[in-house]
Amino acid sequence: MTAHKSYDERQLTKPVDLCVSGGRLNREAVGWSRYPLHHCNLSGSPLRKKRWNYWAINTDRYLLSATLSNLDYLGLAFVYFIDFETDYFHELTVVRPFGRGCELGNYVDDDVIFEDARMNLAFKKRADGTVIQVECPNFRGENLSAELTAKKPPDHQTLNVVIPWNDRQFQFTSKQNTLPVEGSINIGTKNYEVEAGFACLDFGRGIWPFTSFWNWANVSGISNGHTIGLNFGAGWTDGTGMTENGICIDGVLSKISEDLVFKYDSSDFSVPWNISTELSDKVDVNFEPFFKREAKNKVLMIGSEMTQLFGNFSGTVKDEAGTAYQFEDLLGWVEQHHARW
Repeated sequence: MTAHKSYDERQLTKPVDLCVSGGRLNREAVGWSRYPLHHCNLSGSPLRKKRWNYWAINTDRYLLSATLSNLDYLGLAFVYFIDFETDYFHELTVVRPFGRGCELGNYVDDDVIFEDARMNLAFKKRADGTVIQVECPNFRGENLSAELTAKKPPDHQTLNVVIPWNDRQFQFTSKQNTLPVEGSINIGTKNYEVEAGFACLDFGRGIWPFTSFWNWANVSGISNGHTIGLNFGAGWTDGTGMTENGICIDGVLSKISEDLVFKYDSSDFSVPWNISTELSDKVDVNFEPFFKREAKNKVLMIGSEMTQLFGNFSGTVKDEAGTAYQFEDLLGWVEQHHARW
């Protein structure tokens, strides 16, 4: 049985390089911050570096996700769309050997552009946020095009953390949720205008161990007059002295510096989940799934198995001042992921 812990996590306030010479972890980079401060200058470690920018844009009725990732030996660009009202779902993946054309910068705000006959992606930084452009000529036989702007309100805080397994294996992650989004998504003749939605960014840069496991939960929504964002994780951070747990209330981040317990039935993911802090009352959240997405990939010894569930979150969280916020039926997702990569 895992012994759950709380941690003394250092808050960073100044820009810092993730790595020192030779590609080793810069120990001064270990900590968390309310704004992205890290220069992710990965080097060395051939075939072990992992880079990705994952965007998800959702309303209560549908969700569009677009990702570009470079795993050193493999590049992956993928897009999926879910209409929760009709259960329409489709996913398209483009693979590039050795990550050719999957260029991802060292900073969270760097532009990302991927071009292929099957899929074009662009994530472009603007003064008020990020423009997300997607074009897929054959998305289950129809053209998918989207242009959305994920807005970054002034002083909006985000969760930025370095997870240090050791000096050769580490990960920087920037989790940004409750970003207001506007724009449109078109699939064939169907138009989805995005007016009351949110965008979430999962930005990752690091050097990973070969075998990994994680749970992840993310939520953005409005309840009882407050904009509430949750980012919870478990498994991959165990034993590092850092977590990726935080809540964002009305644009203000509160770091949760303790482990979270994900309680669920891995033999039946449709059973409601509970996510909570065991050592305090800062988090007690229930999740009721209504849609399941599975992704399984295997090439020789390399592979991953991921189950992602979408559904509604309800519960109570407390900010760093101890103020409790109750919420009901906020749309979000959880996942279980096993990777050999």
